[in-house]
Parts: sequence; structure tokens; C-alpha cells
Amino acid sequence: MQRIVIIGCGGSGKSTLASRLAGLLGLPVQHLDQLYWRPGWVATPDPQWRSTVAELCGRPAWIIDGNYGGTMDVRLAAADTIVSWMYPPESVP
Repeated sequence: MQRIVIIGCGGSGKSTLASRLAGLLGLPVQHLDQLYWRPGWVATPDPQWRSTVAELCGRPAWIIDGNYGGTMDVRLAAADTIVSWMYPPESVP
């Protein structure tokens, strides 16, 4: 596992899971929400966003969390592991 995509429901704990996995596996983590939103909650323009995600996915190792359907194809094609995280961590036994 060197290129991990984490997707799932909003508020389900994707970023928390990504950070914990990054610590355990020694992989760099990228939280898409932090990269997509600019100051004042201004979205990154689509062509630039797709380029940013493609650059991230071109790296040899990473964990990327977030949904962003407009770049899902890029991330899923580059990933070697996909985690679909659907429930808040505290609800999982």
C-alpha cells in the first residue's frame, strides 16, 4: 500500500483515518478539502484543480482523502488501495 484513496460520507472521519494511517504507514497525507478551498471559501477553478490532483497522484506514495467527483477518475486510476469509509469512527465496533 503506497497510494491510498479514502472516500466516504461527509463527516464520517475520512481525514482522521487518513492521518492515522499516514502515521502508521509513514506515508504523506493530502486532505483534499484543505487544498480545494481557498480563503473565503472560494473553490479552486476546475482545470487547476484537476491539474493539482493529477500532480499529487503522480507522486510515488500518498494517502488522499476526500470525495470531489470531478477528479475521482484520476485518483482511482492511480491508487493501489481504495478505502470506502461510511460510518463515524465512534459507531464502528
